[in-house]
Amino acid sequence: MTVHSTTDQTLIELTGRLIERRSVSPDDAGCQDILYAALAPLGFQRVQYDFADVKNLWAVKEGNEPGPTLIFAGHTDVVPSGPTDAWSYDPFTLTVVQDVIYGRGAADMKGALAAMMLAAERFVADHPDFKGRLGFLITSDEEAKATHGTKLAIQALKDQGAAIDFAIVGEPSSSEVLGDTIRVGRRGSLNGTLTVKGQQGHVAYPETVINPIHLAAIAIEKLLATPLDQGHGAFPPSTLQVTNIRAGTGATNVVPGDCCVEFNFRFNTAWNASSLKDWTETRLDTVLDKYDLQWTLSGDPFLTNEGELLSVVDDAIQSACGITPIHSTGGGTSDGRFLAPHDIDVVEVGVTNGTIHKVDERVAVSELRGLCDIYYQIMQTLLAPK
Repeated sequence: MTVHSTTDQTLIELTGRLIERRSVSPDDAGCQDILYAALAPLGFQRVQYDFADVKNLWAVKEGNEPGPTLIFAGHTDVVPSGPTDAWSYDPFTLTVVQDVIYGRGAADMKGALAAMMLAAERFVADHPDFKGRLGFLITSDEEAKATHGTKLAIQALKDQGAAIDFAIVGEPSSSEVLGDTIRVGRRGSLNGTLTVKGQQGHVAYPETVINPIHLAAIAIEKLLATPLDQGHGAFPPSTLQVTNIRAGTGATNVVPGDCCVEFNFRFNTAWNASSLKDWTETRLDTVLDKYDLQWTLSGDPFLTNEGELLSVVDDAIQSACGITPIHSTGGGTSDGRFLAPHDIDVVEVGVTNGTIHKVDERVAVSELRGLCDIYYQIMQTLLAPK
């Protein structure tokens, strides 16, 4: 039988309590109450910024003297488990095998939330006279629409005059081992929905129809013919991916009247939403006569430049893990895109991401212990009195 330290046991128990809540996005399922129960005895004050069916927890503790405001941001919602019989263990029951925690959300990101709570407990105990403010902004709307979560909560905080200097987002940023990679920025995300207009009719009379699927294929080829760029500054190349194509009546002898093509841009700082829209429409106009185009911007690109926060995070990881992290802007979007526009330095620091959103999602207890140490050292360096 494995004998765990008190810290390890607490991390396992708190992560397990969160995993056992079926908080499929946007349902919090009581997770934020569990988190605040850990923060309340430390003197944190709670405000809920709830919108629609989304819960957003803001918990903050004031220090004893002026200083910066450091927040830790994360989410309690998870993606669906998929068929449970594909899992080795129940995805919503705490299972620990050879010091590895299994369950939906173990890595993304309920384990990180548990590490945040323990780091805060240790920090407040060691530094009851800390400076500045320490806060937690936790949403239940990150994995799905992300429309009523951090985006609205941070705006509400700013509208009330909250000044936030630094944010650590607990997304699983690491690749192979804890601390090998941190996210210092993210590309923007722009979704387009193209509806190509045709003329419905019988397949046996092609002279009487205009096939929108054929036209859509030409349009897609046109959009994909030229790379957007070769990268820009700290960012990898911008990309365009077609994600869905819908057409047809279900019959095999009918040419449909329209075809819908959905696509996504992941774009770096060489572009913005307006320039991408112009780029797209200029190309479509050369091959299509009738089409409709709708846009949804998920977030602009952001980058945290070299400075105090990055230096502190690098030092914390070097101390806890013995490595210097890669500064990456790759990967998907995160709620950092909602924090950065408010003049907040944002860095994503979390566990390895090899099993996130997969069957048998899992995280090693040793990773959570190390992550707790990293978070503690960030708190200590930025907020402990000199």
